Amino acid sequence: MADEFIDAHHHLWKYSRDEYPWMLEGMESIRRDFLIPELREAVQEAGISGTVVVQARQTLEETQWLLGLANDSDLIRGVVGWVPLVDPDLAQHLESLAPHPKLRGVRHVLHDEIDEIYMLRDDFNRGISLLERFGLRYDVLIFEHHLRQTIQFVDRHPKQVFIVDHIAKPRIRDDIRAPWSSLIAELARRENVYCKLSGMVTEADWKKWSKSDLKPYFDTVLDAFGPKRLMFGSDWPVVLVACSYKRWADIVRSWISPLSEAEQRSIMKDSAIAAYSL
Repeated sequence: MADEFIDAHHHLWKYSRDEYPWMLEGMESIRRDFLIPELREAVQEAGISGTVVVQARQTLEETQWLLGLANDSDLIRGVVGWVPLVDPDLAQHLESLAPHPKLRGVRHVLHDEIDEIYMLRDDFNRGISLLERFGLRYDVLIFEHHLRQTIQFVDRHPKQVFIVDHIAKPRIRDDIRAPWSSLIAELARRENVYCKLSGMVTEADWKKWSKSDLKPYFDTVLDAFGPKRLMFGSDWPVVLVACSYKRWADIVRSWISPLSEAEQRSIMKDSAIAAYSL
């Protein structure tokens, strides 16, 4: 078993309705502040020793706020922030932010863009092309129907490290695995791409899901990426609409228990360390 856990994907926020409009009906339980004290309580129960906090708003202000929290917390090992990737002045923003030792990556909420091929835009790709220079990774947040164009996008940047969030959000609620299963396997052929075991319960039926509903999706990404490019993520506090933090961690522990100790360490720690250079 892994000697420690790193949670490669969680959020922190000071809640306001205007700034978090995506918290829709049924998400009342997370419409409140989630800050370092709440995080410490959650991770202690689940045996987590380090985390990567990920942006939840597309503002530079939030990125700077997360970096400030991380600077004062030994629990947070890395920050995935937001920067304006299509901004002509992106390099200046990166020069300002990248020296912070805990800024390890950036993310844009691609699956909320009306343009479903947004990731193929020239200005967006010019922005992505700057990240390697600053030692930054890119978190890919998409739905399964974005996978074909995401493969094209990733192929434009063979030296950039990509981390797929929430196993690319397959249609778990409807128990549909094709074409997600073949497309995620194709994406996984790119060795510069990692994948997070996160966000699965919230793609299922929040009230009726079972561990067995999720297992085939886990098996698919384990086969596709292998333990060295697969990492545990809680998606806390979003996960709380469907599952407790500890329950999700325990489910992942149970799934990986047949693997070797080295493979378990990869999923629970080493893959995140490698992907984000923690």
